Amino acid sequence: MTEVQKDYGKQPYVTNLEDLVIKNDSYRTVIWTGNHLQGIVMSIAENDEAGVEVHKNIDQFIRIEEGQGVCRMGPNKDEFDFERAITKDDAIFIPGNMWHNIINTGGKPLKLYTIYSVPEYAEGTIHQTKEEASKNRLSE
Repeated sequence: MTEVQKDYGKQPYVTNLEDLVIKNDSYRTVIWTGNHLQGIVMSIAENDEAGVEVHKNIDQFIRIEEGQGVCRMGPNKDEFDFERAITKDDAIFIPGNMWHNIINTGGKPLKLYTIYSVPEYAEGTIHQTKEEASKNRLSE
């Protein structure tokens, strides 16, 4: 992003979400945190992945704005019985307690936004890298 996006949570906010997603170069940037919902933009580097994770009792929605990859889901950390190719304009619905991973298989960053049914990360969180992101989740 040309400037650091701030978290506009708990106040009305209108934005061009597609523009925010495309301009975002950080692995994860929280853009809005409410009491029952959180919006995040992400950029997953080529040949990288979001990482295997589960959100306890938190549903998640993901929309791909640019790039291509694979979405895997399953009942256990080592058991993925659902796999689909994903690309621009695809929507992914992840039930709470479902293990999942988003893998970038393209030659450029995978740009997406995600919405959690309750906040998953601290208000105002910006993770420049995936490594930094692994240290800061509210549900753990």
